[in-house]
Amino acid sequence: MSTLYISKLLKLAEQAGNANAEAFEKASSAVAETLANKGLVHLYGSGHSVLPVQETFPRYGSYVGFNPLTDPRVMWHNVLGAGGVRELLWLERTEKYAEKFLDHQPLNAGDTIVIFGHSGRNASGIDAAIYAKKRGLTVVVITAKANLDKPATHSSGKRLADAADIVIDTGAPIEDAIVPVKGWSRPVSGSSTVLAMIMMHEVIAQSAQKLADRGIELPVFASPTIAGVTLHDTDVIYGIYRERMIEAQQKHLPQFKKTMAAED
Repeated sequence: MSTLYISKLLKLAEQAGNANAEAFEKASSAVAETLANKGLVHLYGSGHSVLPVQETFPRYGSYVGFNPLTDPRVMWHNVLGAGGVRELLWLERTEKYAEKFLDHQPLNAGDTIVIFGHSGRNASGIDAAIYAKKRGLTVVVITAKANLDKPATHSSGKRLADAADIVIDTGAPIEDAIVPVKGWSRPVSGSSTVLAMIMMHEVIAQSAQKLADRGIELPVFASPTIAGVTLHDTDVIYGIYRERMIEAQQKHLPQFKKTMAAED
């Protein structure tokens, strides 16, 4: 018996890899340029789209320079009740909330932000993209272009892809699930999150190669199960990451003070 899910997912991933060749080149160039200049590559998503953020950094095989913007209020910690899915679904559709969260983040001109969102219609991601552009960041979006047939619901009239500088298409279908089940009315096994992770890992790999071509090597997390690698090695990288974050916060401080003063 052939696989039901894996074979379909691999086909979608191969199609997306071919279709996004130009987008990968642009995105990895932006990421490499930001990191070469000691800026940050921020990562943002809500709901399921938080998972590609967490998959990107910190993890084995990733490197210093990425800044995951994980807001616990748009991540679920429960199914129902406090921290549940219904609440986050409401909040990620609420305009202007993401701006309040991002006001406190060290987004600086010259940085890059990667925003994940399957449907591309939630206010959370769109607000983040619009906000980041105003701050002088390059905006990379990883989404499903299949959803561009749906009308915008954001007050700006934009979908997530419309607010981006660079769009990477996951190739996931609108319904997300890709395995039809005989006797069931709806398909199962979602594809968008896994495909978004695959697309981002391609960006990670191509960006690293571009940095290497410029003679730049960044600290890479490696598993302590590998001979010669210890937990101390990981702690050293965390220290380097902390220094990069402190520098970014210091650079961001004047903008933060200006924003807070304007709200008085």
